This record gives sequence, structure tokens and C-alpha cells, in this order.
Amino acid sequence: MTKQYIIYTRVSTDEQGKSGLGLEAQQRDIDIYLEQYSVAPWEVIATFQDVLSGTDDNRPELTKALALARKSGAELLVSKLDRLSRKVSFIAAIMDDKRVNLRVASMPHADKFQLHIYAALAEQERDFISARTKAALQSAKARGVKLGGLRDKTNERNKAAKAKADSFASTVLPLVTKLRDAGETLQAIADAMNAAGKPSPRGGQWTATSVKRVMERA
Repeated sequence: MTKQYIIYTRVSTDEQGKSGLGLEAQQRDIDIYLEQYSVAPWEVIATFQDVLSGTDDNRPELTKALALARKSGAELLVSKLDRLSRKVSFIAAIMDDKRVNLRVASMPHADKFQLHIYAALAEQERDFISARTKAALQSAKARGVKLGGLRDKTNERNKAAKAKADSFASTVLPLVTKLRDAGETLQAIADAMNAAGKPSPRGGQWTATSVKRVMERA
């Protein structure tokens, strides 16, 4: 019997949805799960995608995906748990639905109990980080630090980082463009750059995503 899947992906902004940033990583995780962890044979019967914030629970495409999952019995496959939501209550409601079979590609062996715990811990960590950030700002303000000045310094660092990235992109862009014009895929270009010993913008290995970002700086 063929294993059936319904794929759901989500990115946070219109820009990510248009450029593919974020979607490529999600698809990679899903492909790895299907190729290495799924029972065979398998088929994807539908794919749904929302372009919304993780805090927005009004997900028209997710609603469609869940409805189809209930009707067909196919597994709902997502790359990571936070693609469903950043709220543990929202995720728990989905996992408590006995008609929905949920699978998270990045945690291929996790059952619903483990996923619930992970969601709760992730939410707790986000709350702590938020509280820590607020406390740090209050402490800085109490010491007389001008918070606007901190933002100015951050903006200056961001501008410097952007200039450095643009400069780096200009040095490798001719080679990337040549390979792309020759019909090479983003991953093939990344493999070629790694084989040539050329470091990525961050000094590590090239990936399809890092190649795409260099091209977008042209």
C-alpha cells in the first residue's frame, strides 16, 4: 500500500515567499525525510503553503491541508514544528485531533508526546529570551545608556556587514553567473565552489542557498 503525504510549508513574509528563502530549506528537510525515513512506496497527494507570521493562527492553506488530512487519512508532513505555529496551544490542538496524522521531517522518529514536549520547551525558551531582552534594555536605560545610540551603532554595523557582503559577492559573481548561464543548478554551483576551495561568504561550505543569495546581490 502506498504511503500518502500532504506537505505544508510556511514562510513569514511576502519577500521570503517570492524569493524562495526559507522554502528551499524546508523542502530540503522534507525531501530528506521522504528519501531516507519514509516507508516505500510513497506519494505526495497535495502541497499547501502560507506566507504568514508564526504568531498568526489564521492559516487558510493550513486549514485546507488539515481538512484534506482528515478526509484522506494521509500524513501531514512539515519540515519543522514551528512551521505549524509558535504557540504550543495551537500545535497541541492539531496533535490532539485523532483524525490528523502529523509528521515532522526534522524529527523523523518523534511521536506526538515528544512533539508536544518540544513545542512547550520551544515556547518557554522564546518567552525567556523576550524577558531577558527587556531586562537588558531596562538595565541599560537605568545606567543612562541612550537606547537610540545603541540602535545607531547597530545600524552602522549592519551597513558595514552589507558592504562587506556586497564586495564579496562581486568577486565570485562572474564565476557563479558563468556556471548558471551554462545551465548548472544552484546545488551544482555550490559543489563546484566547494571543490575549487573557495570559501562561502561566511567562511564555510557553499550551499544552494548561499549561491542564491550571492546572485540576488547582483
